[in-house]
Amino acid sequence: MKTVSKIVAAATLLAGATFTTTASAEVSYNIGYMSEYHFRGIKQKDSSASAGIDYENGGFYIGSWAADVGDGLEIDYYLGYGIETESGFSASVGFTYYDYTGDTFDDYYEEINLNFGYGLFGLEYSFGEAGGFGNESDYDFIGLSVNLENGLYGTYGSFGDEADGDYIELGYGTTVSDIDLGVAAIFADDDLAPGFGATGVAAPAGDDEVSLVFTIGKSF
Repeated sequence: MKTVSKIVAAATLLAGATFTTTASAEVSYNIGYMSEYHFRGIKQKDSSASAGIDYENGGFYIGSWAADVGDGLEIDYYLGYGIETESGFSASVGFTYYDYTGDTFDDYYEEINLNFGYGLFGLEYSFGEAGGFGNESDYDFIGLSVNLENGLYGTYGSFGDEADGDYIELGYGTTVSDIDLGVAAIFADDDLAPGFGATGVAAPAGDDEVSLVFTIGKSF
């Protein structure tokens, strides 16, 4: 019930606003490399390469992204629709399915994604189900972000429902000669810090962890 209430509240907030969307269709591709692959504060693997494809048309988007997680690939499939008002307020609703080609790294996840933005600030609320190799569980995630015009950004993320854990990510991103470069410090609490280790196998629980991550990528 609380999920339905959040969606209704978002719809009420958007009612009466003037929307703008882009009418042109565009296909884009991306490739990248991460010194460590972290997702929502959880370490997935040391040294990971990735690639993706996206299609956008009039606010509608669909795409796929894959990354090396040691035991095969993580492959994400997503679609959704987004709008932006003339005053700079943005919102989108989407669906994401996370799949894994290996047998031991992880099981599927499927989730609904709600995103809102205004000026420097962004808010994500996602909720879904984790496969758990037959032991399904529900989870939700909320992320608050600040993105400065000089490339600096900060994110606070927190899991809830049948999941738990918080993290803070502070980073900087820039583009040099059409190459995207980034560096980030990730501070994960002891619920997230174990991660999956270098080979995709769950690491032992430990204390809070600080990770320094470097990324390089290109979109075309």
